[in-house]
Amino acid sequence: MVDDLLPSLIMVLVQFEFAGMNIFSKLAMDSGMNPFIHVAYRQIFACIFLAPLAYFIERGKRPPMTLSIFFQVFLCSIFGLSLNQITYFVGLKNSTPTIACALSNLLPAVTFVLAVLCNQESAKLKTMAGQAKLIGTFIGVGGAMLLSLYHGPKIPIGESRIHIHTSANDNANDHDQVNLIGPLLVIVSSVTWAIWFIIQARMSNNYPAPYSTSALMVMMATIECSIFGLIKEPHLDEWSLSSPIRVVASVYGGVVCSGIGVCMISWCIDRRGPLFVSVFNPLLLIIVAALSWGLLREKLYLGTVLGSLLIVLGLYCVLWGKSKETEAQQKQHELQDLGESIEMQ
Repeated sequence: MVDDLLPSLIMVLVQFEFAGMNIFSKLAMDSGMNPFIHVAYRQIFACIFLAPLAYFIERGKRPPMTLSIFFQVFLCSIFGLSLNQITYFVGLKNSTPTIACALSNLLPAVTFVLAVLCNQESAKLKTMAGQAKLIGTFIGVGGAMLLSLYHGPKIPIGESRIHIHTSANDNANDHDQVNLIGPLLVIVSSVTWAIWFIIQARMSNNYPAPYSTSALMVMMATIECSIFGLIKEPHLDEWSLSSPIRVVASVYGGVVCSGIGVCMISWCIDRRGPLFVSVFNPLLLIIVAALSWGLLREKLYLGTVLGSLLIVLGLYCVLWGKSKETEAQQKQHELQDLGESIEMQ
């Protein structure tokens, strides 16, 4: 009973961890922290946490590193960490946590499209599963466009009595002022994350040492993001972590999310598979929307709600189609194994 419930409980906890990251990061950037600097510090703290972990867990088990694998790790660091997090956090700064989390649910649809283009996935449009994935992709993209372009009337759900803010001028941090660049950058972050999935899938088959490759990726991303940050903000006084919210956001994002959170997700993928993990993504949207309303006084608008619902609907269409394909492949393998065993007899 406990073994059956444990992966679900862990994934729920992961969603709360990432919800906290969105809230803390938004507060840190509202306090004036440059998102490029925030991303650089997140990689630094993640590296400090993951490097010793990878060394002790996979000591003596790591295959020899080749130039080809090293280059793939480099590409993963560029797309999966540096570009992905920079575009996400700059997008978060120019939008709201709820919008950013809603658009992040486009990931399965974007990954499906790229996998088909890279011949890692077959569209199979003549099957119901293939049609579901295609329809889900269109629904998700339509929801993203609606959420990005349509504001609509405010939903009358009242206003929280709690308001956490970190700026002396509260009017400068109006969470309702969202421009188009924010949602567009979050969509770009989903594309870079999907590219990372494609590269990671190939690399993991040739180099089965996930903790070591993750630590190496973070090390590379630390250098890359630090360079980007210094180009964007060369004044060292802006890199100060004297503000408590900046320290909390940077350490929390690096250790709890990039470190502990990724390990928890990897454990659940190993036990239940990637599809099981993906099903919990919309829970993050609900948690962040509730926390944003309760702590940041973020107002909900009709366009945000309708767009979020369409994105979640599209997500589950894609996941349903993928699950049906997986079931069909498993049955086909079982029939092949049965046929081979009969021939041997």
